[in-house]
Amino acid sequence: MKVAVIGGGRMGSGIAQVFLVRGDHVTVQEPLAEQAWRRVADGLAIAASKGLADRDEALARLTMDTVPPDAELVVEAVPEDAALKIRILAEAEARVSHDALLASNTSSLSIAELAAALDRPERLIGLHFFNPVPVQRLVEIVVTAATPPDVLDRARRVVAGLGKTGVVVNDSPGFATSRLGVLLGLEAIRMVEEGVASAEDIDTAMTLGYGHPMGPLRLGDLVGLDVRLAIAEYLHAKLGPRFEPPRLLREKVAAGELGRKSGKGFYAW
Repeated sequence: MKVAVIGGGRMGSGIAQVFLVRGDHVTVQEPLAEQAWRRVADGLAIAASKGLADRDEALARLTMDTVPPDAELVVEAVPEDAALKIRILAEAEARVSHDALLASNTSSLSIAELAAALDRPERLIGLHFFNPVPVQRLVEIVVTAATPPDVLDRARRVVAGLGKTGVVVNDSPGFATSRLGVLLGLEAIRMVEEGVASAEDIDTAMTLGYGHPMGPLRLGDLVGLDVRLAIAEYLHAKLGPRFEPPRLLREKVAAGELGRKSGKGFYAW
């Protein structure tokens, strides 16, 4: 399959990597092409160390360029900015054939709203991968009322072909995973704010008491507290006060304490 990934950040490079490991030809559209190439190359080196891929062979199938006209699948993985995603998806639709599948990796934005600007909105589907993409086994497949059965079937096959498990969710703010995950994360932040317990102890309680692989505060640091704030603000606007961002979250983002990518969040990285 010929796959195009728009966005070469942590998510986009991870998505590119899993398709390369599968044996596909992948084009990554990213202004910072050299950095994106390095992310993919580093990820493939890890996969090669585990016997999952031949790094050099896989890199030979990687191209850094704009979306090619013969792409069969386009996955948008740019920041959670609806206007940016709409523009990027419309540009991609104009470049590929009418039977190409378009997908957004958004973790919270409405697929129907993103699709509204397309000539054929029914062919846009949500493929919400999880971070880090090569390790996480879940993909949310987000459908709208306009999604035809054949588009859903193609999306299911893509996900299964990557060795991942797909869950089908109807288009709604935050889908299933972000809606639940963000709510848990916001309450954990409020608990730190109120002095209920330390970030470390709250996370330990959730990992040992509930079997979560990672506590909600460490996960927030990994995702990025700025990303968590943006999603919370979106869900607050759409779903009401239970998603209102805590004061502590706003303060940390304003101070540049964004989590792992800045070196400090609820933890020192």
